Amino acid sequence: MKANAFPPRRVATTIAAAGLALLSAAPALAVGDIFVKAGGNFTPITVAVTPMAGDDSKIGAVVAADLARSVFLLPVDPATFPEQIASPDAKPNFDAWKTVNAQFVLTGAVQHQGGKIVAQYRLWDVASGAQVAGEQFSADGSGARRAAHLISDGVFAKITGDTGFFDSRVAFVQESGPKNARVKKIAVMDMDGADVKTLTDGATLAVTPRFSPDGHEVAYMQFGGDNPKVTLIELESGAKQVVGDFQAMSFSPRYSPDGSKLALAVSNGEATNLYAVDLRSHAATRLTNDSSINSSPSYSPDGSQIVFESDRGGAQQLYVMGAGGGEAKRISFGDGRYSTPVWSPKGDLIAFTRVKDGQFAIGVMKPDGTGERIITEGFHNEGPTFSPNGLFVMFFRDPGGQAGAKIYMADIYGHGEFVVPTTGYASDPSWGPLTK
Repeated sequence: MKANAFPPRRVATTIAAAGLALLSAAPALAVGDIFVKAGGNFTPITVAVTPMAGDDSKIGAVVAADLARSVFLLPVDPATFPEQIASPDAKPNFDAWKTVNAQFVLTGAVQHQGGKIVAQYRLWDVASGAQVAGEQFSADGSGARRAAHLISDGVFAKITGDTGFFDSRVAFVQESGPKNARVKKIAVMDMDGADVKTLTDGATLAVTPRFSPDGHEVAYMQFGGDNPKVTLIELESGAKQVVGDFQAMSFSPRYSPDGSKLALAVSNGEATNLYAVDLRSHAATRLTNDSSINSSPSYSPDGSQIVFESDRGGAQQLYVMGAGGGEAKRISFGDGRYSTPVWSPKGDLIAFTRVKDGQFAIGVMKPDGTGERIITEGFHNEGPTFSPNGLFVMFFRDPGGQAGAKIYMADIYGHGEFVVPTTGYASDPSWGPLTK
C-alpha cells in the first residue's frame, strides 16, 4: 500500500481558522439532480463503497458521492450490501458481492492520531478477487474532505484509466438578492460545491472569474471607476492587481498554460480587440486589429494557439489563430451563433455555447471545427469550462423569470448531467487544476 503525506490546500488555512467543522458538507443534492443515461453502448461500472472503519468524519460518504458524480462509476446501494467489512485488510466475500452486481469493492479505515487524520483504502476487483489499488493519506484535521477526494481520484484513475478530477476547485460568481438588484461576488469552492470561500465583497459587480494554472490566483472583470478592468486576486492573501494600463474597458481574461500571460479583450466603444499581457513585465501585445468585436480568448494546452469568438463575418463565430496573433481561421460552421470557447486540457476538443432558434446549447468540437457534438440544449445554458482531465464540462443555466442561474456538470459524451449544489445562485464557473 502506497503512503502519501499531503499538505493542506493553501486556502485551507483560512478555512480552518474560520472554525468550520472537520468535514463540512456540500449542499445536498435533490432527487433527480443526478441524471445518467445508461443503456446503449454505455453502462456505468458498479463500485461498492463500504463504510470505512473508524470513519466518524464520513469520508466514505464523500467518496460515494464523488463516484456518483463521476457518471462512469455507479455506487452500489448500501441497502443491498451482502456483508459488513470490519477491516480494510480482510478480503471481501467476492461471491457474495457478485450477487448484487458489484464489479469493485472499496474498503478502508480512518484514524485520528495527534491532530492528524490517517486514511487508507483498498480497491478490490470482484471478478479476479485481487486487490488492484491501495493508498494511505495523512493530513491535519482540516484535510478530511481532501483525503476523501484523493481516494476518489485513485479509484477513478484505476478503474477508468484516466486521471481523477475530484481534488480540484472551481471559481464562480456567487449570486444573491432579487433579480433586479443581484449581488455578484467572486468565490471558489470544491468541485462538489463544498468549502466555499468568497473572494470579493459584492460592493461592486465582479464577473467572469478564471483560475490560474497553478490554482493560486483568479483573474476576473471588476466594475467600478471609469472603466471595468481585468483584475487578479491571490487566493491566500486576497491581494489584488489590475492587469494592463488600458484607458478602456478590459474583460474576458484567460491565462496562458504556463501562467506567464493573460489574454483579454479591450473595448474602445467601437471595436473590441484581443491583447496578451505579460504578467511579469506588464507589457501588452495586441493580437487582433480590426473593427469587429473579438473576445473570449482561450489558449491551447501547448500555448501555441488561441481560440476566440468574433463577429468579423457578420455574426458570432469561433476562430483560431497563433498565440502571437496574425491570420485567424474560422472553425464554426453550424447553424446559429457560437461563443465562449474554451480549449480542453487534453487539446483534443474546444467547448462552446451555441445559440440557435432561442435555444442555448453547450457543445464540443475538434480544434479544426469537425466532429461538432451537442452535450445539452435548452433555455440559457452558457459558459462551459473543462475539468482537469478533459472528460467533463461545467456550465451555468438560468431558467429566466425571478429565479437565478445554477451551475451544472456533464460528461463530454452526454451520458450524464447534474447540478453542482450551491447555497444560492451561481454562474460563470472556471474549473481549476488538480490541487498540488
